[in-house]
Amino acid sequence: MADHYEVLGVARDASPDEIKKAYRRLARQLHPDVNPGEDASEQFKLVTHAYDVLSDPEQRQRYDMGGDSAGGFGGAAGFGGFSDIFETFFGGGGSGGRAGRPRSRRERGQDALVRVTLELGDVVFGVHRDIEVDTAVLCDTCQGSCCQPGTQPVTCDVCHGAGNVQRTVRSLLGNVVTSQPCNVCQGYGTTIPYPCTTCQGQGRVRARRTVSLDIPAGVETGLRLQLPGSGEVGPAGGPNGDLYLEVTVDTHDVFSREGDDLLATLEVSMPDAVLGATTTIESLDGPVDLELRPGVQSGDVLTIKGRGITPLRGSTRGDLRVGVHVVTPTRLDAKERALIEELKKRTKAPGPRLAEFHQGMFAKLRDRFRNS
Repeated sequence: MADHYEVLGVARDASPDEIKKAYRRLARQLHPDVNPGEDASEQFKLVTHAYDVLSDPEQRQRYDMGGDSAGGFGGAAGFGGFSDIFETFFGGGGSGGRAGRPRSRRERGQDALVRVTLELGDVVFGVHRDIEVDTAVLCDTCQGSCCQPGTQPVTCDVCHGAGNVQRTVRSLLGNVVTSQPCNVCQGYGTTIPYPCTTCQGQGRVRARRTVSLDIPAGVETGLRLQLPGSGEVGPAGGPNGDLYLEVTVDTHDVFSREGDDLLATLEVSMPDAVLGATTTIESLDGPVDLELRPGVQSGDVLTIKGRGITPLRGSTRGDLRVGVHVVTPTRLDAKERALIEELKKRTKAPGPRLAEFHQGMFAKLRDRFRNS
């Protein structure tokens, strides 16, 4: 008798999963319905018998020890083989419904993804948008019935409304009754003799529709918002899928974002830095008065409470943090230069000297932003 491992084409230390996969592959090739002929039938019997022995731990152990391999189809191995044969060839129902039940033409629609680009100012308080979406909508002509007005589906003459047809297949276990989706009605149990000419019997058509969105404050690039039931309508008027909104926030010329805070840089002239000044800056939601103390230094950070971004989940706004950058004049006329030299003499300013190392102005500002 042929070696069972050679029949299945597996190694002697093959795992149960490897044995099962090998059996299914060979059984599909050699099954009498797929490959009629006496040679294929005999090979199918050998493959099935080899699998029955090797799939049962006790029988496989006896076989590996040189014992009797003629376990046949009795005991647990027999029932295991029947289950796998049935699952391999007759289980699952393909595209049809459960055995004895027709499929429903109504199915859930697909989800849709829309990308929307926002300005940073939209993120502060949230924004309302009307977005055009190219999607599937309910057919106005048939209202999802898939039929021409005044007509309706009729019971399939082949499966008589069951959606499945039965046939008898010979196997090693005798005659097995199988159930498969009806080829005429595709498992629906009904046919549509007069499909709707508008949607070609689909119950839905492609169209552009407007979706009104209230985008909350605090969103950021890459965030996806889910709108249940706003996606495509399903076939035959089935329930809508969901709509996902993917957000991209454009960069701003002045402000940048760090969490719920807004960051900006304020350029200050040397006299204002020395004497102090009061100025008004334009935030994303209106003007803000800002006071510079005398002697303000480059890298100092001024915090304006509550002028940042409203968080996505919360109500307390972040802050607006303004980093100071003192601008040193590069071109002086003779009078200005004389004034600066006089100032230097009066203040007895020390000359250049070594101090703590900083990685540039912007690195210093960034570190102070984070620590303020």
